[in-house]
Amino acid sequence: MPFIGNKPTAVPLSGDDIQDGTIGLADLSATGTKDSTTFLRGDNTFNAPSVASLSTASGSAPSYSARAWVSFNGTGTPAIRASGNVSSITDVSTGRYKVNFTTNMEDTNYAVAIASQQANNNISQVHNVEAPNVAYVEFQRKENDTNYDSPYIFVTVIR
Repeated sequence: MPFIGNKPTAVPLSGDDIQDGTIGLADLSATGTKDSTTFLRGDNTFNAPSVASLSTASGSAPSYSARAWVSFNGTGTPAIRASGNVSSITDVSTGRYKVNFTTNMEDTNYAVAIASQQANNNISQVHNVEAPNVAYVEFQRKENDTNYDSPYIFVTVIR
């Protein structure tokens, strides 16, 4: 949890605090200042957060975050519902889209996951990703081997 402001010092507890398990504002004191780019760690020291400290994963396998994601309406003129690190959607043609990143990827060695709502009650849906680019990811969406637009499309980029 980020801490902005003064660094807390040790808080003396009274018998009442120990008995009822509470610490009130009057019990807290702080000295020193830190800016908004520093964080209070669990051991009461300040430093910039590490990737590991921001992870919610447990175990020894590494955890990786989404570098970009978007939920958009792909019918007519594409409209972004919500996104992270996505500046816009380009409607290339029917069922073909380009998701443009706000900040480029460091390289093209990322993974893309795409899901969408069926548009025409067809049995088969396929999402084909074009050769990746650092500035965008382009893909086509097919149902029964025909390109279709969809009202709900979800794209996640992980690196």
